[in-house]
Amino acid sequence: MDPIYYFIIGLILALSCFDLVVGVSNDAANFLNSAVGSKAAPRRTIVLVAAVGIIIGSLFSSGMMEIARSGVFMPARFSFHDIMLIFLAVMLTDVILLDVFNTFGLPTSTTVSIVFELLGGAVAAALFKIWSGEPGVAQELSGYINSSKALAIISGIFSSVFIAFICGITVMWISRLIFSFNYQKSFNYLGAVWCGVALTAITYFAIFKGLKGSTLVTKDMIRHLDDHIWLYVCCSLAFWTVLMAVLQNLCKVNILKVSVLAGTMALALSFAGNDLVNFIGVFMAGQSSMEIAAAAAAQGADLTTLSMGGLMAPVTADWRYLLGAGVIMVLALMFSKKAQTVTDTEVNLARQGGGVERFGSVPPARMAVRYALNASRAVEKIMPSCVGRFIEKRFRPVPEGPDNGASFDLIRASVNLTVAALLISLATSLRLPLSTTYVTFMVAMGSSLADKAWGRDSAVYRITGVITVISGWFFTAFAAFSMCFIVAACILYGALFGIIAMCSLAAFLLLKSSRLHRKRTQAAAQAQAANYRDPAAAARYNEEIIELMKRMAEIYEMNLEALNVEDRKRLKKLRKEARGIRRSLSDKMAMEVMPVVRELPDKEADRGKRYVQMVEYATSVFESLSNITTASHAYIDNNHEGLDLERIELLRGMNSRVSSLYPRFREMMESNDYTGLDECLAGMDALDEEFAEAVKQQIILRPEDASDMRRALLYLNLLNETRAMIRKVLLLAKIQRKFVLGW
Repeated sequence: MDPIYYFIIGLILALSCFDLVVGVSNDAANFLNSAVGSKAAPRRTIVLVAAVGIIIGSLFSSGMMEIARSGVFMPARFSFHDIMLIFLAVMLTDVILLDVFNTFGLPTSTTVSIVFELLGGAVAAALFKIWSGEPGVAQELSGYINSSKALAIISGIFSSVFIAFICGITVMWISRLIFSFNYQKSFNYLGAVWCGVALTAITYFAIFKGLKGSTLVTKDMIRHLDDHIWLYVCCSLAFWTVLMAVLQNLCKVNILKVSVLAGTMALALSFAGNDLVNFIGVFMAGQSSMEIAAAAAAQGADLTTLSMGGLMAPVTADWRYLLGAGVIMVLALMFSKKAQTVTDTEVNLARQGGGVERFGSVPPARMAVRYALNASRAVEKIMPSCVGRFIEKRFRPVPEGPDNGASFDLIRASVNLTVAALLISLATSLRLPLSTTYVTFMVAMGSSLADKAWGRDSAVYRITGVITVISGWFFTAFAAFSMCFIVAACILYGALFGIIAMCSLAAFLLLKSSRLHRKRTQAAAQAQAANYRDPAAAARYNEEIIELMKRMAEIYEMNLEALNVEDRKRLKKLRKEARGIRRSLSDKMAMEVMPVVRELPDKEADRGKRYVQMVEYATSVFESLSNITTASHAYIDNNHEGLDLERIELLRGMNSRVSSLYPRFREMMESNDYTGLDECLAGMDALDEEFAEAVKQQIILRPEDASDMRRALLYLNLLNETRAMIRKVLLLAKIQRKFVLGW
C-alpha cells in the first residue's frame, strides 16, 4: 500500500483529536448553560459533573458510525482513493468551521456540519469521476448521493427550532404562574413533585437518547425497555419524588440544584453518546477503509479502482477509541476558553435583567418588538383587570433579582433541562432528526421570553442575537457543503500538492482564529472590569480617543482631496469608514460603557460619567464627519460638476486653520498637559466667527444656475458640519482634561 495513505489516516486521526476539542467547545453550551446561568454550583463543580456524563456517554456511544460510512453517500460508487481524500477534506473543513463559530461564540450543530461536509466532499468526488469519463461510472449524481439524509436534516432544523421555542414559552409561562419569582414558599409544598417530574423526564431522556442503541446495550435489553417503558417511567417518578421529598424535608438540601446538576449530567451523557460520531466517525470509517484496502492489496487489487462497498456493513466501535475520545472531550471542556465563550453567549441572551448586550439592532428585531408590543396592548384591553393584576404579580421579579446574582433562577434552569430532555427523547423515539443544539438553545430562548427577561430595553438586542444564531445554523449547512466541496476538489485535482496546500491553509486560519478570539476575550474582560480610577486604564482610554481624533483628521483631509479630484470610489470608501466608526462608538456606548458605568461604586462614578461624555462627544464628532463624507459622495455620485476653484481654496483655508489645532490637541492629550487649552478655546471664537462669516457670504451670493445652487448647498453643508465637528472636538478636549487630571 502506498505510504501516502498511512500519512492521510494519521492526518485524519490528528484532525479528529482537534475536532473533538473544537466540537465540545461548541456543544458545551448545550449542557452547561442552564447550570452556569442559574449558578446551581460553582463552575468547576458543574464542569466535573458534565465530565462524568461525557465519560459514561462515550463508553455507551451509540452505534451510529454508519453516518460517516454510508449515511450520506454510496460508498460502493467510490474507490478507496476517493474515500480517503473525501474523509480528509471533511475533517479539514469541520475543524475550521467549528473553530470559526467558537471564536465568535455562536452555537451550531455539529451533526449538520458533518453531514453536509460529507455531502459536499462526496459531490465533489462524484463530479470529478463523472467529468473524467471513467469507464463504468454512473453518469447521474443521484447514483452517488443519499439525498434523503440531507433533506431529513433540513426538515429537522425547521421543526426543532419552532417546536422547541413554543414549548419553552408555554412550559415556562405556566411554571412561573405556579411558582412566581418568589418561589421558596410554594416550593416547600410542590418542590418534591416538581423535581420528581423533572428528574423522571431527564431519566427518560438519558435512556432513550443517551443509552438506547448503544453498542454496550443488547437488542434484548432495548426490546424489554420498549415493552415496559411506561412501567419504568411510573416507577422512576415515584422513586424520584420520594427521594426529593426526603432530601428537601429531612436533609434540608436544595433539590432544585440537584435536579439541575442531574440534568446537566444527562445532557452531557447524551451528547457524548450520540454526537461522538460527529468527531471520530470519519476516522473510524477511514480506519475501516484502510483494513479493507490492506486485505485487497494483499491479493493484488488496484487501490485506485477498489470499490468501498464494504463500508456498507455494520461496525462496532472499539471501546478504547471511544474512551480516548471521551478523555479528550473532558480535557477540552475543562481548559477550552472558547467553550466558555459559547456558553456565555446563551447565558447572556437568556439572562434576567440588564447588563452588557453582545448584539446590536437589526430591522427584523425592531419589527418583532413593535408587533409584540401591539399584540400585548390588544390582549390587555380584552383581559379582565383582576386577571391582569394576578399575572403581573406572579411575573414580578423579586427586588434582589435571581438567586445569588445568577443570570436566571433555578426554576427556569429546571424548565430548560426538562423540556429539552423531553423533546429530544420524544424525537429520538419517533426517529425524527432533531439537533440537540437547536432544541436546547430555542427552549432557553423561549423560556427567557416567557419569563419577561426580554424587557423593552433589551428585547431588540436579544432578538438580534437569536436571529444571528439561527442564521448561523442555516449558514452552517451552506458553508459546510461549499467549503468541503472546494477543499475536496483542490485535494482531488492537486493530489499531494493539494493536500499540503489545504493543510497549510487550515493551520493559518486556525492561528488567525485563535488570535482573534484572544483579542475579543481581552476586550470583553476590559469592559467588564473597567476601573476608571486606575491610571493605566485611564491612559488606555485616553489613547483610544487620541487615535480616533487622529483618524478623524485624516479622513477629513482625504475627503477634501477626493472631492477636489472627483474620486467617487475614494469618497465611498471614506463614507463607509466614517459610518462604521460612528456605529461602533454608538454600540460601545449602549452595550459596553453605560452598563458598566451604572454598576460603578460611588468613588468611580464621576470619572466613569466623564468617560461617558468623552465617548458621546467622539460619537458626535464622527456623526458630523459621516455627514460630510456622505454629502460629498452623494454630490459626486450624482455626476455633478465639482466645486469651483474659489470654493475649494476657501475650504482648504478653513481646513488648514482647523488642522492646525489638531497637533496641539494631540500634544495636550499625549502629554496630559492642558495649559494651552484655554488659548485654543479663545482661538475657537475667532475661528467660529470665520465660519459664520463664510456661511453668511455664501447665503447672500446669488446662484447663477441650478448647478451652482447645488454647489452652494454642498459648500454650506460642509461649512456647518465642519463647524459642529470642531466644537465637539474642543468640548472633547475639555472633558478629557477633567478625566485625565481629575479636574
